[in-house]
Amino acid sequence: MTDLATSLNEATLNGSVTGDPARNRVSHQQMANAIRFLAVDAVDRANSGHPGMPMGMADVATVLFTRFLKFDPSDPAWPDRDRFVLSAGHGSMLLYALLYLAGYEGVTLEEIRSFRQWGSKTPGHPEYGHTPGVETTTGPLGQGIATAVGMALAERMANARHGDELVDHFTYVIAGDGCLMEGISHEAISLAGHLKLGKLIVLFDDNQISIDGATSLSCSDNQLARFAASNWSVRRIDGHDPAAIATAIGEERETDRPSLIACRTVIGYGSPARQGTEKAHGNPLGREETAATRTKLNWSFPPFEVPDPILSAWRDVGAGGRRTHQAWQDRRRNLSSSRREAFDEALGGALPGAYERALDEIRTRFAAARPDIATRQASQQVLQGIVPALPSLIGGSADLTHSNLTLASQTSVTSKSFRGAYVHYGVREHGMAAAMNGIALHGGFVPYGGTFLAFADYSRPAIRLAALMGVRVIHVMTHDSIGLGEDGPTHQPVEQLASLRAIPNLLVFRPADAIETLEAWDCAIRSERRPSILCLSRQALPTFRSDARGKNRVALGAYIVVTPEDRRDVTLIATGSEVAIAVQASRILAEQGLHAAVVSAPCLELFAEQPDEYRRSVLGNAPRVGIEAAVEGGWSRWLGDTGEYVGMKGFGASAPAKELYRHFGITAEAVALAAVRVRGHSRIEGDVG
Repeated sequence: MTDLATSLNEATLNGSVTGDPARNRVSHQQMANAIRFLAVDAVDRANSGHPGMPMGMADVATVLFTRFLKFDPSDPAWPDRDRFVLSAGHGSMLLYALLYLAGYEGVTLEEIRSFRQWGSKTPGHPEYGHTPGVETTTGPLGQGIATAVGMALAERMANARHGDELVDHFTYVIAGDGCLMEGISHEAISLAGHLKLGKLIVLFDDNQISIDGATSLSCSDNQLARFAASNWSVRRIDGHDPAAIATAIGEERETDRPSLIACRTVIGYGSPARQGTEKAHGNPLGREETAATRTKLNWSFPPFEVPDPILSAWRDVGAGGRRTHQAWQDRRRNLSSSRREAFDEALGGALPGAYERALDEIRTRFAAARPDIATRQASQQVLQGIVPALPSLIGGSADLTHSNLTLASQTSVTSKSFRGAYVHYGVREHGMAAAMNGIALHGGFVPYGGTFLAFADYSRPAIRLAALMGVRVIHVMTHDSIGLGEDGPTHQPVEQLASLRAIPNLLVFRPADAIETLEAWDCAIRSERRPSILCLSRQALPTFRSDARGKNRVALGAYIVVTPEDRRDVTLIATGSEVAIAVQASRILAEQGLHAAVVSAPCLELFAEQPDEYRRSVLGNAPRVGIEAAVEGGWSRWLGDTGEYVGMKGFGASAPAKELYRHFGITAEAVALAAVRVRGHSRIEGDVG
């Protein structure tokens, strides 16, 4: 074994573009091996993880980070940094090793040693907001590449608004076979190619291995032809040849289309018994195989030890990024104050005074007119008022613009102009949801996008990740019940509300009239660390609110709409279109001597967060009836053991909306009967039938 001093003296940098002394003494192979063995040692210590991908892609990652990636470890949130997305999130130790080696504060050697342990900054899959330098949470395959499309789109939109001096960066992705097998990848690459996102470069870990074995067991796609068909620039290289990697990345940076570089690699590179097989994918190498790999790759150092010259070479890379960052700061200072302020305001996300004035104007108009309109129409009117006041608001729809009514006065984003503020996502709900995550993560924009509520399941994995990451994205989901009528059960959501409400940190709004719709939008826009769903009606609903001023009642989650005189015999709790039914039921009950309070509950998540005293004042002590044109889900929490639920027990049907409500028993008369039952007031049962 050659000793370290001799090894370092004899090594070359294999084409480095810098003259840093430390790096001139260290070879590319040694820098890549530092990644490999930090990954191997961490997975071995945890007895859990995926060493194969970091070992196979270490060469590609080393070239990318040392020669191309623009980043500053001392400021991971620098706005003009390149974005690096590890779509193949199971290979998280590749990213953690890079962050440690480059000098990201908080990603220490002790954190590497604590891989996958409680409280560490190195969880099993990368988590946004948990580990410095992690741009997005990945792990569910395909989400990373689709989110990166949103990041690349946001970069182009920000560049169109603020110029090259402030915004000019790339989005790089490492994706594996699994990412490209997932259906969302097709939606993502199609959209990226259509928009010609030339600053998006995907490095495909083309190792031809999946968990079950060779990818040929399940897939025979020609990925290069597939991407080329979607208007990408494509090429294949040897993923273990540093010069070929550098040439490919350098040339693809000059294209006007998104790029796929298929890097033919060997999974578990360097492991004598496991490389090139599925055995390298998701299991620790173990003591004997790790020792054999150290011998084969000429790495004689103890576990978790990176010799000073190699670590210094990596830290020099990080220092170079700080210099690049400083040059950007100097450019920014030389710009006019108006350009700096516009850029800072977009990133800061503070709501301007014009937004508050727009809200007041819309509320006053709604309160005076009290329109009978669908909440999707009310939503469009809200957007028409606030879009001019919020230039950061970026809209879109999955080819349902004129049904969702998500377009206000914006111009469209196209491959020829990114100054627009409306994205035509096409019939790509899942890709849209992930792209919106990427737009939000990039910063500078608040994205919203529309589809039908019945299609929420297409978007659900990306919605779940948005909730996990705590990012502000707004999903406008119209046609929210059997009230959509004749399109039938395929398009009538019954289980979606319950399903979405089960996702932690997600706000689900179902406004009951125009003013509640305005307030729901306001809540969603102000929720900086939570995604929101606005569930809106196709059918017209009466506006029961007339308060032109006052606090946002939707922000309370639920509130009393009808307060009975003298006493409360029963409480009717409803959402959305069923609030009007509850109000009508309260009148029927009043005629029979029962005093009913009516509660509108546009957001049960926000109501659950209110103080106990407020919740008790709204719910009262009387028996309760819940009304919603959906399956019961978690309603029992609010109704108690003696309550009753009026809603759907199965799928809908194709018929006019009013007939469907009668058929499924969601009527004022049915609610009144339920109130009688929970109250035990049998003397009026026949009268209200």
